[in-house]
Amino acid sequence: MYFLNADQVQQALPMTEAIQAVKRAYAAVSAHKAVMPLRTQVPVAPHEGTTLLMPAYLQSEDGEALSIKIVSVFQKNPQRGLPLIYGVVLVLDPQTGEPQALLDGGALTAIRTGAASGAATDLLARPDCTTAAIFGAGVQGRTQLEAVCTVRPLRTVWVVDPNPEKVERFIQEMAGKGPIPTDLRPAEHPDRAAAQADIICAATTSNTPVFSADAIRPGTHINGVGSYTPQMREIPPDLLPRAAVFVDQIEAVREEAGEIIAALQEGLIAPDSLTEIGAVINNTAPGRTSAEQITFFKSVGLAAQDAAAAQAALRNADTIGAVS
Repeated sequence: MYFLNADQVQQALPMTEAIQAVKRAYAAVSAHKAVMPLRTQVPVAPHEGTTLLMPAYLQSEDGEALSIKIVSVFQKNPQRGLPLIYGVVLVLDPQTGEPQALLDGGALTAIRTGAASGAATDLLARPDCTTAAIFGAGVQGRTQLEAVCTVRPLRTVWVVDPNPEKVERFIQEMAGKGPIPTDLRPAEHPDRAAAQADIICAATTSNTPVFSADAIRPGTHINGVGSYTPQMREIPPDLLPRAAVFVDQIEAVREEAGEIIAALQEGLIAPDSLTEIGAVINNTAPGRTSAEQITFFKSVGLAAQDAAAAQAALRNADTIGAVS
């Protein structure tokens, strides 16, 4: 059995491979070849904590994958000098159920969430994109940036965050790293950044839209990965009628994605206007249909992504010297 810490997960799961793994997961979900029971919540009320269990089994062109992610969110941890969230992913042999590996869940989640936007950008963004805007200068923003730069040769990236120190740190750490360009700039205003971007990635915890719908130019591709509750509105719902809307799983976003829920409730979009990204991969639905079309991809995260990404990382365990 292998044990991969955060650094080893990053070594074992390069973004190019993570994007391909996520594509396989999305294809399996839309082809009904994935089993993802509803995540189980275990409240730990005395300590203001919750532990979540997220299992998945999928069959893809790359074989089978079986895993369970365990995530704990304990609100008092920051006061103790500890991370708010801890997580691990247990990989099982899909033929026997034998435990094969235990991976750091935080690193795996960050990479596969970035890879989700990388996959969507690869499928939906215009081929001639050169400029991006990243909303959120945290861990997720970093993998979002790496992922979109992996699939499009960007020249300029605007970084948007209410904390200027985080923006500066983000730029110092990320400029020129791997496929990322050296021209990373702090944004003076969110709408200005959005208006100048061919690709937008939003990875925030905002309850209100981080840019206005009017700022978005025709032809823009947008990835929304931050909001995950019905109350959150990271992307303006009034933008959706102007866009072709793609999602990781229709059932999941109708339960959890605030922008989608609001747009449906307000009659801004029809229920049948949502397209699963896996259907595009499987060639059962069209992707972008014109250079002027605005495309929006909404992801709330699926356990199938964890299973596929963990499977890909495990294949590289020996090459990075992981201990078994």
